[in-house]
Amino acid sequence: MFSDRSRYRAVPIVEARTPDGRAVAAVKLRRLPAATGKTLAVKEGDRLDLLARSRLGDATAYWRIADANTELEARDLETPPGRGIVAPEP
Repeated sequence: MFSDRSRYRAVPIVEARTPDGRAVAAVKLRRLPAATGKTLAVKEGDRLDLLARSRLGDATAYWRIADANTELEARDLETPPGRGIVAPEP
């Protein structure tokens, strides 16, 4: 269901019920890793994919930066300029 590079590749699929009783397949909640790494100051125009490319060598690993921080919406990590975010080690 997920590619080998996906953060969900090893997360089990479970059956869940909707409020109206229908059975649906769902990805089980996964535990986030401990936030370790270097703290970076966000600059105007920074994007998680660009930070992942420069820091981790892979733009598609942006989710590792999102996981290392507590923001629910990954895009919120890109603002405001000057904000510190944790960028994991490669």
